[in-house]
Amino acid sequence: MSQSRFNHVFIAQRVSLLRTLERMVNNHSTAEDLLQETYLRVTRALSERAIDHLEPFVFQTARNLALDHLRARRIQSRTLLDDVPLDVVESVAAPASSAEDAAHAEQLLERLNVSLSELSNRQQQIFILSRLHGHSYLEISEKLGVSLSTVQKELKLIMAICIGVAERHNDSSEL
Repeated sequence: MSQSRFNHVFIAQRVSLLRTLERMVNNHSTAEDLLQETYLRVTRALSERAIDHLEPFVFQTARNLALDHLRARRIQSRTLLDDVPLDVVESVAAPASSAEDAAHAEQLLERLNVSLSELSNRQQQIFILSRLHGHSYLEISEKLGVSLSTVQKELKLIMAICIGVAERHNDSSEL
């Protein structure tokens, strides 16, 4: 299948592709970005191999990109990396760490466990529902009967406590 044939199919299906992506991601700008990425991915695929059923391939590529985007957005919304200093993020032990790194991580987990056990019952529930069970802020607020703002503030406080524990642990281990 030639690039010119793909260009023809892409132009003919552009509006339909864009509508499909907009319905999936609920954002026009993101849908436009995904549409451009679809074009690039299909162009790259055509340069590597022949594609017999081009139109379904284009739509499936677009859908896959939208699903990847939604998955990444869901994961990002469950984390507060913006609230965590970069050096703390980078200090997390790698999976293939040494025995010393594993001991360091275990000590850190013990200190975090002690600090988290000192939280109020509601704070512990919020932390467990968010970080261990992956519930959204809205789900947590509904389950616990508190406002969305309360969930956000409590998680921010809990994350600040965790960051403080990690920083103190890193400072003490560097001595």
